[in-house]
Amino acid sequence: MDIKQVEKGSKGRFFYEVVGQQKAFMTYNYDGKDKMIINHTEVDPSLKGQGIGYKLVEAAVMFARENQIKILPLCSYVAAVFKKKSDYNDVLF
Repeated sequence: MDIKQVEKGSKGRFFYEVVGQQKAFMTYNYDGKDKMIINHTEVDPSLKGQGIGYKLVEAAVMFARENQIKILPLCSYVAAVFKKKSDYNDVLF
């Protein structure tokens, strides 16, 4: 599964495409240089139950680790994932 990322200014998104269409995405913005605020996650109903949301969060965590960034999960889905996955606590703000 290929999760992609795009940034423009202080905002960005991780996303998953199917045949060139974004079917799942997670949006974020930066608060300073070392904090990423994840504010929304959305997965197309046709992909529900396939773990795509988890993969989006995993991509954000890997990105945060590589760039010494902390994550503030304002999105309720992402906050729930962080509660379940204690191994992500190193990037939790």
